[in-house]
Amino acid sequence: MPSSSSFCAIDFGTSNSAIAIPRENGSGGMRLVELEGAQTTMPTAVFYYVEGKHDADGPPRAFGRAAVAAYVEGADGRLMRSMKSILGSGLIDQTTDVGGGRGVKYSDILSGYLKRLRNSALTAGAPAPLNKLVLGRPVFFVDGEPKRDAQAQASLEAAAHAVGFDEVHFQFEPIAAAFDFEQHSEREQIVLVADIGGGTSDFSVVRVGPERMNRVDRRDDILANHGVHIAGTDFDRHVELASILREFGYRSYGPERAGAPAREVPSGVYFDLATWHLINTVYSPGRVAELRNMRSFYGNLQHHQRLMTVVEDHLGHELAGRAEAAKIAVANGGDTVIDLGVVENGLQIELSETAAVAAIGPDIERITQAAREAVAQAGLVPDQIDALYFTGGSTGLRLLAERIAADYPAAVHVRGDRFASVATGLGLHAARLFR
Repeated sequence: MPSSSSFCAIDFGTSNSAIAIPRENGSGGMRLVELEGAQTTMPTAVFYYVEGKHDADGPPRAFGRAAVAAYVEGADGRLMRSMKSILGSGLIDQTTDVGGGRGVKYSDILSGYLKRLRNSALTAGAPAPLNKLVLGRPVFFVDGEPKRDAQAQASLEAAAHAVGFDEVHFQFEPIAAAFDFEQHSEREQIVLVADIGGGTSDFSVVRVGPERMNRVDRRDDILANHGVHIAGTDFDRHVELASILREFGYRSYGPERAGAPAREVPSGVYFDLATWHLINTVYSPGRVAELRNMRSFYGNLQHHQRLMTVVEDHLGHELAGRAEAAKIAVANGGDTVIDLGVVENGLQIELSETAAVAAIGPDIERITQAAREAVAQAGLVPDQIDALYFTGGSTGLRLLAERIAADYPAAVHVRGDRFASVATGLGLHAARLFR
């Protein structure tokens, strides 16, 4: 007979994902599944190959690091990243071209990734039928639009049902991180969780402690939740626009015509190239033809030539990746040089810490303000926060963490596992909920 302990927890992140299952020894504990070698997290990425044998689910695919590697190695196909950003948008029900004249619905791409996580858990020893699930979710999928936010959760739940999960529960990601922090708490505390990943910056004020941790209903311990749809991929976009894409015509001007002042080059293509889940839209034949015909719009024809190299050689993800690497290098201290020789021999761009701060400074201020609002909604002042718990990949940025911490000088600053704290906490919640 199937085990009654057929449950798991999934942290479906913008940049990375993980899944937790019960331990085999009956201890009641949870463990993270090794998804790629010894790695318990993997990039939220799917690569669709153009060539190869088809299976029943559509064109051949690679997931996680294998998907990123396929793209980097120049395989012919389509890379999909930051799929979580599609939730709550009109794209979720649309079909996208994955090469070779084939199309796949975005919703099917999302469910295919969840299926990969579920299959990994079963292979790792999760008891069948594995039909109960706790899914993490941000405080807001969509800022200030409750209807679209509800639609985003409904789309994610539908994807989970489509791959075999009959019972699906949601838990806020920063609440899950608080449960992870609580494992090591020796006394009752009020913790402000800062969960800042690739797509959202979420904050929760939670009362934790050893005498509370085994309670299933923790609603009275959750004092406030707040968040904004701004995080790591937004930083990447601003850095790319402020530095890299300037050398490709962004914010440049065309020639003067008949005494009229020069006009700024249309910026739509640059915003799409700097947004992970929109990069591939620039590669459609119609879009490429349109951009090719815009040569006369450019006062500096070298800008247009570089742009067409990016579009025709499908280098958009390469530029986005280099912007991300430059952001990390600068945010952790010091200037850096961005090598763009992949586009043009010898092309390099210097990015200073001052320029990077100017590019992402407004986003950092909005994030720190969201933390302040969470504390205010809890009816507290900063000095009443006992601990500040950092989790999520973007909390590794020194500048961002320091700006948040500066508002809570009396709090103990604790860093969790940036990529696994939420998954661990979701697993703890699943164990309490389903056992």
